[in-house]
Amino acid sequence: MNKYRIRFNKRRGQEGRGTVDHVWRVFDGDKEYLVKHFKLNVPSESEKEKNSEDWNVVCYGILTLDRETSTAIINEYQPTCLPKK
Repeated sequence: MNKYRIRFNKRRGQEGRGTVDHVWRVFDGDKEYLVKHFKLNVPSESEKEKNSEDWNVVCYGILTLDRETSTAIINEYQPTCLPKK
């Protein structure tokens, strides 16, 4: 289960920052995704970025990217139980 930070993309439409429709930045550690939408199926809260005036929506879960709709979906972690051998 990872911690995700979601922030408004203030530079959308600029080179390397997605189209004007890519309004959200989703951070998974050091990896960043630019998406048009996000859906959280987990509890979330706000958090101020260290040494910055930027704020994030933060949550824990498992990220799925729907590339057809450019949507980041974060769901609860569902552990898989493997049968005993």
